[in-house]
Amino acid sequence: MTLPKLKIVSAPKLSKDGVLVLAAAQSDERVQLNKTDFSSTTLTQGAFETDFSAVGASAESEAVTKVLIEGSDAGQVLVAIVGTTTKANSFASFSAGWREIGGAIARKLSTSESIFVDLGLEDEDALIELAEGLLLGAYEPTTFKTAKSTFKLKNITVIAKTKVSKAALDRAMILALAVHETRDLTNLPANHLHPSDLAKAAEKAAKKLDSVEVKIYDEKALEAGRFGGILSVGAGAKHGPRLVHLKYRPKAAKKNLALVGKGITFDTGGLSLKPAGSMLGMKYDMTGSAVVLHAILAIAELGIKLNVDAYMCIAENMPSGSATRPNDVIKFRNGKTAEVINTDAEGRLVLADGLSLASESKPDLIVDVATLTGAVTVALGDRTAGLLGNATGVISVEDAAAKASEPVWVLPMPLELKQSLSSDIADQANAKFGASGGTILGAWFLSEFIGESADGSPLAWAHLDIAGVANNEGSAFGFTPKGGTGAVIRTLVGLAEAM
Repeated sequence: MTLPKLKIVSAPKLSKDGVLVLAAAQSDERVQLNKTDFSSTTLTQGAFETDFSAVGASAESEAVTKVLIEGSDAGQVLVAIVGTTTKANSFASFSAGWREIGGAIARKLSTSESIFVDLGLEDEDALIELAEGLLLGAYEPTTFKTAKSTFKLKNITVIAKTKVSKAALDRAMILALAVHETRDLTNLPANHLHPSDLAKAAEKAAKKLDSVEVKIYDEKALEAGRFGGILSVGAGAKHGPRLVHLKYRPKAAKKNLALVGKGITFDTGGLSLKPAGSMLGMKYDMTGSAVVLHAILAIAELGIKLNVDAYMCIAENMPSGSATRPNDVIKFRNGKTAEVINTDAEGRLVLADGLSLASESKPDLIVDVATLTGAVTVALGDRTAGLLGNATGVISVEDAAAKASEPVWVLPMPLELKQSLSSDIADQANAKFGASGGTILGAWFLSEFIGESADGSPLAWAHLDIAGVANNEGSAFGFTPKGGTGAVIRTLVGLAEAM
């Protein structure tokens, strides 16, 4: 979708049908407008003495109430009163901030063509976060809707005296567009996005940038390349699997980052068939691939001086006469074998090949992104991603996530749990029924496909389990809509910048 135009100015001229967005100030039981230099010359003094709690206004975060208020020139101004209270506590790793407030404003005022946001901010970092949130919240999926969209937001003006660099605003625009395009892609139903369709979508998106090369492996190329995990998962489907390798090589880059994404365009569970209710939402099982795709494109568009490879490991997990069976043994690109205990633990099988290929170039850091386990939602809920891996990789990603305000939580990898994946006939099993620590077991399986650096130590690696955060089944919040969220893209771009 097209992003609204966003600018930051000190004294704009309000449009006739525009909405002036002001913060609510809580005083005892009264809710009053927070006075700013601009609003004090635009509204009458009485506007700042009025208690707006009577019309439902609140200082609580995400509360948005529209009212008509007398302006200083005797006209009326449409004002949106926005709650900006953030309540952090000692248990929260991320509290609501300006990105979330900006997102709520854009979502709840999306039927207005122009909004003028005057929250009294002058700190440059806070203004950039607010701008990013406004752009992230300005989203509505309309691909398959026949009714006319009510989304009208075209112009966003943030009012502040502080100057924000063009580069910072351009970055916010690039990140927001990457997130929106990921949302659009992940919201597509599986009958509109088979493995070859996802590969073609990646190729089409990359063509917009001369700096990104694309190579697509079809079934024959996967066979020749010994990608046994991807072929095994796709064996039961009518639509064959794919591997997409995107490469970005800017001049003067010295370090290398590899991104590996799980791309299961639909997951029935294979012969280990899911219950009917558990299949709902399985169109989002390709989110990891969509994330690494748009992360590398955003990195390239920003011109970050870092070599980046992105691997999209794509298949459809379907039951049929040719599908992989429980107790089958498969061999991966790096030569290791695995006994398939549960065909519904398929994401780790495609990632194993992607991680093996990524390891061959010995990058400075490998990050895989996957909707890997339902267990991560049991542990962390649906707004926090699980983060596992070795120390170097985990620390880098955790820092980038904190700066992007994308909640992650580091989970341990106790060695004794690895023993649960032992197999009598192969190097390891892909799962064990009834075993606890499902998210950790998934990470232990993947760790076997991380190669070694020149000194024999494992390559730096981080695993992001985004099963909880990839799609939002509940109500929209902050800058997060219902459906596909585009989570962790901004973390990956921030990681690339830090490297």
